Amino acid sequence: MDVLDEPAVQQRLHYQDLIPVIAQALAALSSGRVVQPVRTVLPVAPHQGFFAVMPAYADGGAGGLGAKLVTFYPQNVGIHTHHALIVMFKAETGEPLAVMDGRLITEMRTAAASAVATQRLALPNASVLAILGSGVQAKSHLAALRHVRSFKEVRVWSPRNAPAFAQRHGVKAAATAEDAVRGADVVVVAASSTTPILHGRWLSPGTHVNAIGATRPDWRELDDDLVTTARIFVDSREAALRESGDVIAARSEVTEIGAVVSGADPGRRTPSEITLFKSVGVAVEDVAAAALVLGAGGSGLGTR
Repeated sequence: MDVLDEPAVQQRLHYQDLIPVIAQALAALSSGRVVQPVRTVLPVAPHQGFFAVMPAYADGGAGGLGAKLVTFYPQNVGIHTHHALIVMFKAETGEPLAVMDGRLITEMRTAAASAVATQRLALPNASVLAILGSGVQAKSHLAALRHVRSFKEVRVWSPRNAPAFAQRHGVKAAATAEDAVRGADVVVVAASSTTPILHGRWLSPGTHVNAIGATRPDWRELDDDLVTTARIFVDSREAALRESGDVIAARSEVTEIGAVVSGADPGRRTPSEITLFKSVGVAVEDVAAAALVLGAGGSGLGTR
């Protein structure tokens, strides 16, 4: 059985390979070829943390059976807020194949899923990217989205570290969230917020939004104006309706992005439509990424 630490995972995992793998994993989920319960979340109340268990089986071959154990401690300072382990099994026999660090996989598969949505929903000529947040997911989204659109301008805002992030990555720091978002073609919400920080009135017609935080039913990162006027796409309808305060508040029909990948749904309907990909993160993404790390291939998830 292989044991892979984060440097070993990093050496094997690259966005140009991961993005199409995640696309096909989400298509498999939407077409009913994945067995995946909504994650079980255990509060660790004395330490303001959460512990979650996320199993999935992707029908179609070896490498498609596994589970992620992940912790989320949003108050952490100086260490990552997410830590994880992924355990993979041989689907045919149940034999364990590998244990690997899942922190980087969580980081990269989240950004890859947003890249899948951006590739299919953002306007083809999108050239201005706004990122709200300056942490791990801001960095990963900046890297992943550049694989699917050519941005001429990138703006970043966060409550504390936007200038340092901007200098480190060669982008522009904005003074306010509104300044970052006004006139942007693609917006990423990647801040640890439990109350809305993105307002629909700031968005231009045709904007695409990727929102990846506020993954508890009583948390929000988007205001009512946005969630009630945008066309909403999700990674998993079942998970989003149970876990996302923004999706629950929208009280409208949502479309799985996997249906767009497979061609079952056309995606964007008009150039002026505002599209929103609300991602809560699902286990099949972790299993697909771990299978890619292992070089498992042939699992029906499009490893190439």
